[in-house]
Amino acid sequence: MGSLLNYPLVKTNNTTQRTAGSSSDGTEDSDFSADLEHTEVSESAHRRSSTRLTRASLRLSQSSQDLKQGADRDETPPRTPTGNAPSSESDIEVSSPSNDLEDERLAKELSLKEAAAHDLSHRPKRRRFHESYNFNMKCPTPGCNSLGHLTGRHERHFSISGCPLYHNLSADECKGKASTRDKQAEERTLSHRQDENRHSTRNQAPSDRQLRYKEKVTELRRKRNSGLNKEQKEKYMEHRQSHGTSREPLLENITSDYDLELFRKAQARASDDLEKLRLAGQVSEGSNMIKTIVFGRYELDTWYHSPYPEEYARLGRLYMCEFCLKYMKSQTILRRHMAKCVWKHPPGDEIYRKGNISVFEVDGKKNKIYCQNLCLLAKLFLDHKTLYYDVEPFLFYVMTEADNTGCHLVGYFSKEKNSFLNYNVSCILTMPQYMRQGYGKMLIDFSYLLSKVEEKVGSPERPLSDLGLISYRSYWKEVLLRYLNNFQGKEISIKEISQETAVNPVDIVSTLQSLQMLKYWKGKHLVLKRQDLIDDWKAKETKRGNSKTIDPTALKWTPPKGT
Repeated sequence: MGSLLNYPLVKTNNTTQRTAGSSSDGTEDSDFSADLEHTEVSESAHRRSSTRLTRASLRLSQSSQDLKQGADRDETPPRTPTGNAPSSESDIEVSSPSNDLEDERLAKELSLKEAAAHDLSHRPKRRRFHESYNFNMKCPTPGCNSLGHLTGRHERHFSISGCPLYHNLSADECKGKASTRDKQAEERTLSHRQDENRHSTRNQAPSDRQLRYKEKVTELRRKRNSGLNKEQKEKYMEHRQSHGTSREPLLENITSDYDLELFRKAQARASDDLEKLRLAGQVSEGSNMIKTIVFGRYELDTWYHSPYPEEYARLGRLYMCEFCLKYMKSQTILRRHMAKCVWKHPPGDEIYRKGNISVFEVDGKKNKIYCQNLCLLAKLFLDHKTLYYDVEPFLFYVMTEADNTGCHLVGYFSKEKNSFLNYNVSCILTMPQYMRQGYGKMLIDFSYLLSKVEEKVGSPERPLSDLGLISYRSYWKEVLLRYLNNFQGKEISIKEISQETAVNPVDIVSTLQSLQMLKYWKGKHLVLKRQDLIDDWKAKETKRGNSKTIDPTALKWTPPKGT
């Protein structure tokens, strides 16, 4: 205990201060300075030339400005403080015109010169890449340089869906197919306009163009080869052995050319839609591509990356069944799944029920798929979680809230079946829609209740997440204040507190230090009973009520024996 003297747990917040400032690439400043310099030179040149201009030339200049003001209002160059257009040319000698034609000719020449003085079109334009491009990212296809795109409309790609090499194409071939699709779209639009001129009725007969197109498609499908010859089969097998799953299988001669072209168009369209989502910020290149999940009646924003399969991870939104935790790609698939999903609660044994709150014990060995999906879901909201697929050595305790539609997932915690360090929690999570409602402390209290039944002292596995650390410190504080409020003796033992509350002695000492209730005086350790903290805790307990508490009598559970 000597090492614990006068070391209160101090919570510090490390904030990084950044010096306010502005940064630029220097190009904007160079443009502005160049314009100022150009204007000053033009003004000086104009002052030299204006001393030699006659009144007639000035009158012609003003008349040319009035003529051009209506037509070129937006393109009129800025004037000098004298009201005339600046000129950067050499000195001009202009005499009084003899007729109107000469005046008009001189006015045109003067206007051309002043336009040339401020024409900056000869300056090279700055090259700007799209802000959303991250050039440190690479396409996951082996041997791909990330150049080109399946749609033929983008210069780079970062996913398999837009990779020309994965689809056994080159970037030039994709551009050629894109131009062909554009031409076909124009022809189709033109034909639709022609069909709009026809009288529209409900049972309208197909037009001659539509009949010819139908016959053409039928003929193309009839000409399809019935099967692959020996050379083609060898070619396909060689391609699969060389590239495996890193390339798309060869699709030629599997179906008709017409249907294959339709499939290619659908691929390009899907890839283009995905690229638009990426540019809009809904899908990002990199590991954390799932931005939101649809979970029951909630749409939740994710916090961290979770190692879902690549075909799901690259989607901006994931759809999940809140009962079996199966993940899907679209709302349609989810709706069809919910129509036939028979699950209304987690698998396993219901070991606790009070009111509408239930807790199910799920064995990772018996219900492997469900536990894996639960871990993948939890990783979206936990930073330090490393368990995804090896779920067999763990038990999962899933808390649910029941209504007339089923038992909805509130949170869960997992623990090892055989923990040598007596960890009673390996991972704990409260779903974001149920946070700050007392469910987190209910999960923690339930884990310590199981430790009491097992007659063990428990502690959570480290490291704890930020929210987990806050929840555990708050729980330990309440446990100690409740114990001290009910304690009537004069001498108190850390060991006795640990045995009664099932809290690890190290956690008890650290909590007492953080509350400044542990002191060292005359060679002895003293626990100060701070009545102010106890009174504050009583007031909060009275205000909170007993709605979010665990009732030990509602637990129907026997500690599992060795596996």
